Amino acid sequence: MATTINKQRTVNHVVQAGGLPADEAGESLPVLEQFIFALCRENATGEQARQAYHTLKTRFFDWNEVRVSTVRELEEAMAGLSNAESRAQRLVSFLQQVFEESFSFDLECMHKKGVKQAARSLMEYKAATPYVSAWVTQRSLGGHAIPIDEPTLRCSRRLGLVEASMEDLEATRATLEHIVPKAKGPGFTDAISNLAEDFCWEDTPDCGKCPLHQECVVGQETLGEQLATARTARAKPR
Repeated sequence: MATTINKQRTVNHVVQAGGLPADEAGESLPVLEQFIFALCRENATGEQARQAYHTLKTRFFDWNEVRVSTVRELEEAMAGLSNAESRAQRLVSFLQQVFEESFSFDLECMHKKGVKQAARSLMEYKAATPYVSAWVTQRSLGGHAIPIDEPTLRCSRRLGLVEASMEDLEATRATLEHIVPKAKGPGFTDAISNLAEDFCWEDTPDCGKCPLHQECVVGQETLGEQLATARTARAKPR
């Protein structure tokens, strides 16, 4: 079992190795737009999310036009994302709910509620997920939260940052928030996503090229098996 100190060292290595896209790591959007960006970002790469968000911003006049557009039109705008239809439906649902509350598209009032209350308020939107709430908390509300999607969870388990057997998402997030300092939260989030995209795939991960393979249980096992296979292939019968 990795100690807390070892886990924090691994976190530092993740941030160093994963790289930071400057336009995402330092991005500061209004709460409503950060929510929409998070809808795009969950289970997607930073580049995919930025492209979908940019398309939404440029193809439609404003968020009201997005609200009254068809799901099919929004699905086309978000075509580079997985489950684009579902994301489009959630986007319409979110904008409709916000509009019905205030007849506007402004959620800056969240800043007045305090971080914990604001996070709870975000989860009241039908389109919200724990990832979306945590992302907005981290990026716009100044709180300490680690958004966890499938790639983040996969990498975190393989690196031993969280128990592979831990199924409770809240407990998993609490564990990561304990070992990832608040100041490194955005950097860790982006970096581990990059590692998942570049090396730590669900099937047949590219462990040999991953800069963290020495700290990864799966990486060590995979490379060990590859080495054993290579030795067997080179062995000559007597």
